Amino acid sequence: MLKENLLLDSARPFSDAIEIGPSGCRKRESAGVPTSCQNISEPQWHVLRVSYSREMKIKNYLDEKGFETFVPMEWRNMEKNGRIERKLVPAVNNLCFVKASREQLDTFICGFGDTSPVHLYWDRTSSRPLTVRDKVMNDFIRVSSAIDKDIIYLKEISPKLRDGQDVKVKSGPFAGVEGKIVRIRKSRRIMVELPGMLAVATTYISPVDVELV
Repeated sequence: MLKENLLLDSARPFSDAIEIGPSGCRKRESAGVPTSCQNISEPQWHVLRVSYSREMKIKNYLDEKGFETFVPMEWRNMEKNGRIERKLVPAVNNLCFVKASREQLDTFICGFGDTSPVHLYWDRTSSRPLTVRDKVMNDFIRVSSAIDKDIIYLKEISPKLRDGQDVKVKSGPFAGVEGKIVRIRKSRRIMVELPGMLAVATTYISPVDVELV
């Protein structure tokens, strides 16, 4: 039933061979580099674009298959039947992070056929699927998982923010997180950026809790 719900606008269901290697469908080449020359078998953090706000359904399906996934969440007041309800919803629409190999994701996406609601997020600079280093992704998850109303997501990062000093949090709830020290909404924060797409900024950080990297 889950598969059918995910594919209301698709002609074919998921491939059940998600754990298996290449599915035989044609793969895109990246920046003129043949797929066979790329390291597509190593599990890495990839970003999936998911249409029609079905990121949680995709996440749940991949969770059931044993993959490590993440969707940043936030509390939001939603109106339903004239009443305001507080619901936990995705903080950034249509994105799902998954740690998997390129082979596995190609198989997964090809299982939808030509009308796939899921696509890899491509890096415009390298013309390859965007991947995130483990340390950066883990720090992004640490900050995002706080689910605090004062956590800020940034889709556009100004050069001024990128010029912030590189620091590491040495104490407090974000201990171990590395990023740029920035000032947003008159508050000192640590910004963790996923290069090429977005960033998240912590709640207020005291100067005594950070050290220069």
